[in-house]
Amino acid sequence: VQLQASGGGLVQEGGSLRLSCAASGRTFSTVVMGWFRQAPGKEREFVAGIKRDGSRSVYAESVEGRFTISRDNAKNMAYLQMNSLKPEDTGVYYCAAGISVLRTRASEYDYWGQGTLVTVSS
Repeated sequence: VQLQASGGGLVQEGGSLRLSCAASGRTFSTVVMGWFRQAPGKEREFVAGIKRDGSRSVYAESVEGRFTISRDNAKNMAYLQMNSLKPEDTGVYYCAAGISVLRTRASEYDYWGQGTLVTVSS
C-alpha cells in the first residue's frame, strides 16, 4: 500500500485542520488505518485508528473528543479531522495502514506515508 498524507499547515490555537491520506496499491478495505504523530525530540505516538469497515475507531486520550478519524473505502481515503487544536498537537502527522486487526502501536502497522507537518501557534 502506498500512502500519501496531506493537509498539514500552520494554525492558531483553537483552530481546525483536516488531514487526508490517499491510499493505492492494495484493496483499501482490507487494511486498518491509523494516524500517528511525532513532535521534535519525541517518539512517534498513536493518535487514532479505525477498523477496515469504519465501524469502530480508537483515540489517544490526549485527542479524545477533539479529533475524529474517518475513511471512505470507495475513494481509498482516510481522514483526520482535528478541532480545538493546541500547541502540544504540533508535529509531523503520519498515516499508516495495517493488515492485522486495529492496533495502537506503530510497530503493528505495515505501511507508512511520508508525513505532513502540523504547527499550532499559541
